[in-house]
Amino acid sequence: MEYIVKSIGAGAVIATQKLQAADIADATRQAQAQGVEVLSVAPASWTSRLKAPQSSSKFPLLLFSQELLSLLNSGVNLMEAVETLAEKEARPTVRNVLQSIIGSLRQGKPFSAALEGTPHAFPPLYVASVRASEHTSGLSESLARYIAYAGQLETLRSRLVSAAIYPVILVSVGGLVILFLMGYVVPRFAHIYEDMGGKLPLMSRLLLQGGLALEQYWYVVLGTLVALVVFLAGGGARLFGRKVMGLLWRIPAVGERMRVYQLARVYRTLGMLLRGGIAIVPALEMVTGLLSSTLQPRLREASRSVREGESISHAFEASGLTTAVALRMLRVGERAGTMGEMMERSAAFHDDEMARWAEWVTRLLGPVLMLLMGLVIGLVVVLMYMPIFQLAESVR
Repeated sequence: MEYIVKSIGAGAVIATQKLQAADIADATRQAQAQGVEVLSVAPASWTSRLKAPQSSSKFPLLLFSQELLSLLNSGVNLMEAVETLAEKEARPTVRNVLQSIIGSLRQGKPFSAALEGTPHAFPPLYVASVRASEHTSGLSESLARYIAYAGQLETLRSRLVSAAIYPVILVSVGGLVILFLMGYVVPRFAHIYEDMGGKLPLMSRLLLQGGLALEQYWYVVLGTLVALVVFLAGGGARLFGRKVMGLLWRIPAVGERMRVYQLARVYRTLGMLLRGGIAIVPALEMVTGLLSSTLQPRLREASRSVREGESISHAFEASGLTTAVALRMLRVGERAGTMGEMMERSAAFHDDEMARWAEWVTRLLGPVLMLLMGLVIGLVVVLMYMPIFQLAESVR
């Protein structure tokens, strides 16, 4: 459950952050571990979610890794590097996380244990990668691998989001045009036809009645839109997104692409962990949360098979967690002893494939949406003018 924690840190700066915790006591312990004095803890209701800025509690993990790597490569030791990042940081919540890490390092704890003390900022994958690097004195290599991993994920996410922007804009603009026609133009025609009298075609009469109802009860429509925005901003967007994703999974072509996208994320993450020195079974347990609820049982089954001695390629194939390309690469990785590298290559192949598919869908969906919007708007206009056409024919 999410909790909003108000605290006072160094310099008497009051900060607000959002924490994932089991209860209020757990949230208080997490905040105190950052070296701050807790002022209040409250559940994150939909109203507090609207008031709490998202950026205040989100730790910039990628930026932290990039800056820490630069300092380490410059010859600065780990303690001095973290202290330097804390001194330059202006955001109270981020500075508190860094101060917590510094305090743990001064107590003699390993860097991975210091990161583990702030789980809201450092995910288990990151901590595990750092812990593995401590046995080989390769912290810089571990950070570089994570930076490359996060950068590749962000690149794919940006390409998919960019592909979705154009259809969203088309639907939004088309909806506003239709709403304008129904709420302003259609009622004007309805008043004109009322003065003219005469019998109107059924479809035109229904359209005009809809426009009059929208004009008369505009406050109901406005209130519904406002309530919808509040609902989505208060967490309804996640619920709505899950419903939409569930429907998309049932569409064969789209569901298969979504499956490949999730498998690519798993391959990339496994590749990063394996190359960082983490064993395959713990790595499989760490990446389970990256899959949807549909695929998670399959990954657990594959993990059990690997634990019992089966090869990774055979376990993944039997559990339905491979594609034709990925299966070939996994077998090559097993023979050559480069499983981590082959996992990452499989992910890169499928990422490029997904990006090309998204671009193709966008090119196809744009004209289709424009055609549908044009048909709807054209139908509204024709139904508005149809009584005038009939009147002209009767006069003739």
